[in-house]
Amino acid sequence: MKPLKSEPPKKVRIIGGNWRSRLLTVIDLPGLRPTTDRIRETLFNWLGQDLTGLSCLDLFAGTGALGFEAASRGAALVVLLEKDKKVHANLKNNFALLQSSPGGGVVELLHRDGLEFLKQQADDSIDIIFVDPPFQDVSLLNQAVIEAGRVCNGFAGGAIYVEFPAIRPREEIEALLPEWHCGKYLEAGQVKACLFLGGRG
Repeated sequence: MKPLKSEPPKKVRIIGGNWRSRLLTVIDLPGLRPTTDRIRETLFNWLGQDLTGLSCLDLFAGTGALGFEAASRGAALVVLLEKDKKVHANLKNNFALLQSSPGGGVVELLHRDGLEFLKQQADDSIDIIFVDPPFQDVSLLNQAVIEAGRVCNGFAGGAIYVEFPAIRPREEIEALLPEWHCGKYLEAGQVKACLFLGGRG
């Protein structure tokens, strides 16, 4: 029996900002599903190309594609959370390779549970929150979206990005954030995404 050939690691590229065109390595693990280049390009067209002065949380960082895109565009603080040991190690390696060029703000990589971290944050304390957990865990997605609605600063034009399986109705996700408005929406293959915009108070 022939040994299986090992596939080379897949890569995703950073779309814009100081780290534009830099590549991030994607390791092969079940449930790890980096946001595609096309979706990230659309997302940051929605958010704007300059995030100077804003604070961001990437709750389920994976390769770091969403958080690093925000840092590349000048966000003042980006916290990337990843609880899987192997994925976090790869996240650190990806960041180390980016460090050859200045990113602008502060970037923190934490080996922690994203939902538990979110629950410890103060109300209205973060400007942008990326919620993109493994799709197989419906409860995790629901809890993270609800907590994000509390932590994100809806009074100052905050935004919550939620990526979810195409099989889930958009209305289910919107119902988790009754005080927010899904201002932007897309469908791409097996993925749906909403950008919820602040409107509380």
